[in-house]
Amino acid sequence: MNPAKVERSRVQLLSDLPNVGRAVAADLRLLGIDRPQQLKGLSPLHLYERLCEITASRQDPCVLDVFISVVRFMNGEEPRPWWTYSEERKLILGEDPDK
Repeated sequence: MNPAKVERSRVQLLSDLPNVGRAVAADLRLLGIDRPQQLKGLSPLHLYERLCEITASRQDPCVLDVFISVVRFMNGEEPRPWWTYSEERKLILGEDPDK
């Protein structure tokens, strides 16, 4: 869902989370996450690495951005677009933040 449209009090489904559509909701279900509340306190990097492992392929790094956004949201931060986490993700993965 578009972060600007997210209302914390109405978040019930994975698709109610900021930046989550059908594909990311399916990825989260692959990880055993069926409800937004299950994201509280989880490691976005661990979720990303586990998804890569389960699918036997390296996922687009932007998936990590989305995972950061939804975990932070469920931990109390305001909803923000996934790309606001790209620089942080690049640092986490050891990528050049200027690219």
